[in-house]
Amino acid sequence: MAVIWKPDLSGAAAEWQKKAEVLTEQHFAPLAEELDREQRYPWESIEVMAENGLAGLFIPKEYGGGGASLSETIPVVETVGIGCSSTSAILCALQLGAFPVLLAGREDQKKFYLGEMAKGVGTSFALSERSTGSDAAAIEATGVQEGGGWRLRGEKYWIGNGGASRYYVAFVKTDPAAGGRGISAFMVDKEAEGATIDELSDKMGIRGTQTSNLKLDIVAPEDARVGEHNRALKLAFQTLNVGRIMVAAQSMGLAIAAYREAASRAVSRRAFGKPIIDNQGIAFKLADVATEISAARMMLYEAARAYDAGRDVANIGAMAKLYCSEVAHRAADAAVQIWGGFGFCKPCKAERLYRDQRVLEIYEGTSEIQRLVLGRAIQKEAEDAASGKVAAQ
Repeated sequence: MAVIWKPDLSGAAAEWQKKAEVLTEQHFAPLAEELDREQRYPWESIEVMAENGLAGLFIPKEYGGGGASLSETIPVVETVGIGCSSTSAILCALQLGAFPVLLAGREDQKKFYLGEMAKGVGTSFALSERSTGSDAAAIEATGVQEGGGWRLRGEKYWIGNGGASRYYVAFVKTDPAAGGRGISAFMVDKEAEGATIDELSDKMGIRGTQTSNLKLDIVAPEDARVGEHNRALKLAFQTLNVGRIMVAAQSMGLAIAAYREAASRAVSRRAFGKPIIDNQGIAFKLADVATEISAARMMLYEAARAYDAGRDVANIGAMAKLYCSEVAHRAADAAVQIWGGFGFCKPCKAERLYRDQRVLEIYEGTSEIQRLVLGRAIQKEAEDAASGKVAAQ
């Protein structure tokens, strides 16, 4: 019996997970160290993902995708993440770009953009700006009616798959006086006149991914809008609710990889005449990591099941993202500590995992934002219980 809790996968979930295992072993994991060292985007991996259905895994079959549920998607993200954090992050970004179109796109938009995504042509989620990350309602990019369309101006930042993606779901203020209630979303082609990508981020970790800006001074036609006019902030939050579960899966992949590195080293490294795992200081550290990974993994899979069942996942998604990312942090830290001096130096895998992990507590909502979301939910529940609106649990 494995120490780490494993979900009981069957049917399509087991088939997708097995395919991800094979592809990770043959293609993704062997590239991980090179991608990190050279900070190179793995176009060859995108081709492999497209050919094997992973690029459009979550996209419905009628649009050319794999038709996987979220419960069938997260084992793939997790498995790829065990072998290569960068490729797992790219896979998450590919799925994230699909959600706004899936949730609010017109049928013609779904057919075109989702069909392109299924072929490996990326669409990126462009919400954040240089000065507005967590405070999404404070974005400064604008959309003003011009002729029969909209003049979009501003700069989006921290875009996952930025530059590598062809299309972008860009969120702009179409009624600045209304704050968060005046935001709309538009599909943008990076080849459009007035669209510019001129900065790629030099990142600490997941260096095989590409993160960019997107400067806009373009005219977008009316039919480029996704969803309701001035109601796109809600769409962004709905997208992030799912994206957080995806990042939780990415976190679990990294955590498991770090745990395996740590356990292997603890058995093979000897000190004072015996394997270091024979020392309680090491064995107990690994026991704690194994327990936390198991608990976090259970929460992750329950969050995915809740989404597939049509339940509100704002709270459990926040919990899963928060806990899984922080467990990954502790697992990566333990791996570096157990590897000792080697763990502090390249090309030790533990060193790379330590750097790759750090962003998991930042993107798709920082740990502080997750706690804010949960704190507000706790307050509301307690106030409702006190007023007799709901029974206390």
